Amino acid sequence: MLPQYYTVKQQGHDEIIIQKSRFIGYVRRVETEEEAQAFIQEIKKKHHDATHNCSCYMIGENNQIQKANDDGEPSGTAGVPMLEVLKKQNLKDTAVVVTRYFGGIKLGAGGLIRAYGNTTSQAIKTTGIVKRQLMQGFSITVDYSLLGKLENVLRNSDYIIETINYLENVEFIVYVQVGEINNFEEWIIDLTNDQATIAKTDEKYQEIEVESTSE
Repeated sequence: MLPQYYTVKQQGHDEIIIQKSRFIGYVRRVETEEEAQAFIQEIKKKHHDATHNCSCYMIGENNQIQKANDDGEPSGTAGVPMLEVLKKQNLKDTAVVVTRYFGGIKLGAGGLIRAYGNTTSQAIKTTGIVKRQLMQGFSITVDYSLLGKLENVLRNSDYIIETINYLENVEFIVYVQVGEINNFEEWIIDLTNDQATIAKTDEKYQEIEVESTSE
């Protein structure tokens, strides 16, 4: 599992008008090629009357699945420029469809490349990007006398409190970046004068919203 990677939020869309042509960009997070193809077919069905429904996707930890489709536009003017936006923004597990309704004015190869790239960038920006950070879960159990102190310090740290369970003792479920595990354990021991019971739980990705870059 990667320590961290960037992808889009679950889904979104936006559109721009260029020389009377309408370009609608759809973005969705996908984890398999089957999901990507189903998404593309869904948009094609929705816009069956469109001039083109061009698409691309990049999937896998090492971006091992990459596809681009011009859907009738001149070769290399739609799907590839769209895919290049995903590469430039380093987005994994992401599929994009750009639907075009032709407005009667030809854009030329350079114009098409810019139009499909810009539509993809705008749709991604509107959808939003997240950093998925692999984190280790911890169960921290302390006496109630330490509740206020520990909760206050944790909430003012970079660690993530998922839940607090008020049982016979207080249990904090906290997530820590994988590279910070040893520092965290030492910090908790020091903070509680070694009065805490510390146990690892699960590993999972936590999502942090980040700014989209321009195309």
